[in-house]
Amino acid sequence: MSSEATVGGGTAARPPQSRGGVSAFLRLVMIEHSVFALPFAYIASLTAMFELDENIHWGRLLLVTVAMVGLRTFAMAANRVIDREIDARNPRTANRELVTGAVSVRSAWTGALVALVVFLGAAALLNPLCLALAPVAVVPMVVYPYGKRFTNFPHAILGLAQAMGPVGAWIAVTGEWSWHAVILGVAVGVWIGGFDLIFGCQDVAADRAHGVKSVPARFGIPAALYGARGSALVTTGLLVWYALATGAGVFFWAGLVVVAVAFVYEHSIVRPHDLSRLNRAFFSVNGFIGIALFVCALLDLLVRGLTV
Repeated sequence: MSSEATVGGGTAARPPQSRGGVSAFLRLVMIEHSVFALPFAYIASLTAMFELDENIHWGRLLLVTVAMVGLRTFAMAANRVIDREIDARNPRTANRELVTGAVSVRSAWTGALVALVVFLGAAALLNPLCLALAPVAVVPMVVYPYGKRFTNFPHAILGLAQAMGPVGAWIAVTGEWSWHAVILGVAVGVWIGGFDLIFGCQDVAADRAHGVKSVPARFGIPAALYGARGSALVTTGLLVWYALATGAGVFFWAGLVVVAVAFVYEHSIVRPHDLSRLNRAFFSVNGFIGIALFVCALLDLLVRGLTV
C-alpha cells in the first residue's frame, strides 16, 4: 500500500532515464498533486484574513504556498526513499524513479532536505509560532511511510499529517491558534485518510504477499470502501460545522452541496469487485472537490467583504 494522497504515481511503464535532474525529481514527488492540499490551506488563510481585517495579504499567501509545497515535497521524497524496497516488490510501483534508477537515493534525499529548508525558511518568515510548530508538522510526514510496517491504520497517520495544513495556514496569517482551523483541518485529514482507503484497495494482493499493513489488506476491500464512505460522511459533517462556526454565506453552502454530490458520485463508481474506475475516483473527483470548495469559499468571502 502506497498512498497517492501524498505520493502520487501511475501504472504506465516508463523507460529508464539518467540519474538525477530536476525534472526527474519533480516526477518523483508528483509536484502537480499539491492540488489536494493547497485549496484547503487557502480556505483557512483567506478566512483568517477576512476575520483579521478583511484584506488579502498577498505576501503571506505566497509564503503559505511556499511552505505547503516545500513540506509536501519533503514528505513525498522521504516517502519514496523509505518505501523504495516495498515499491520494487509491487508491480504497480516498480517503475518509480528510485526503483528504476532515474533518481538516485542521494539525489532524492538532497531534494528532500532542500524542500525542508524551504519550508522552515517560509515558516520563519511568517511568524515565530509558525517556526516553533514547524517540527511538529514534519514528524508525521516521516512517520507515515513507516506506519504501514507497524499498524493496519497508516491512513490515520496520513490524515493527521494532512490535517495540519489548514491549521498551519491559519496560524501563518494570525500568529494565533484557532479552533475554527482545527475543525477544517480535521475535515481535511478525515477526507484524505478516507480516500487513501480507496486507493489502497488496488494493492491488496501485493501488500498481503509482502507483509505491508493497511485496512484493505487486513480487513478486505469491502470493509475499506465502507470505511471510506463513513469518512466522507464525517468530512461533510465537519465542513458543515466549519461553515456554521465561521458564519459562512450562501456560496460556501453551495460548495458543500457540490462536495456532497461529488462524494456520492465517487463512492458509486468504486465497488468491491470493480476497481476499474478507481483512478477516476481518486485523482479526478478528489482533485475537483478541493478546487470546487475553494472557489466557492473564495466567492463567499469576496461577497461578504474580503478585499483583494
